[in-house]
Amino acid sequence: MLHPSQFELHGAWIAFQLNDQPIPTQSDGDFNLVALMDAASCLILGTASIPTIPGEPSPLDAKRLLKDGQSRANQWPRKLIVPATLAADHLVQEAARHGIQVERVAEADLQALIDDARQSFKDYFKVQPAV
Repeated sequence: MLHPSQFELHGAWIAFQLNDQPIPTQSDGDFNLVALMDAASCLILGTASIPTIPGEPSPLDAKRLLKDGQSRANQWPRKLIVPATLAADHLVQEAARHGIQVERVAEADLQALIDDARQSFKDYFKVQPAV
């Protein structure tokens, strides 16, 4: 299992799905929220709303998500860690275009890094009024 202490600040980012169930909307259908997080600080650097169909970030979403991260961190990471279960071909390609090494790992290996963010997201939606 990976832990924040194994990383240097902005040396590795993690892309992962923040929500555990699709988020329904009346006008745009269901979507998932993909987050980009610094592995050392566990700071969320950006998010992208991804329609459940096709289910992965588009080339433009991938470019924007990584650019948001670069803008907040003022640098590119050396590594992007992506759960093996996350559909993220365009994100992987965009990372490679910037010379970022991509590592696919079992999602279970990321639990210590991403669980707090997922729980905070879940708690936030519990207290928000229905629209």
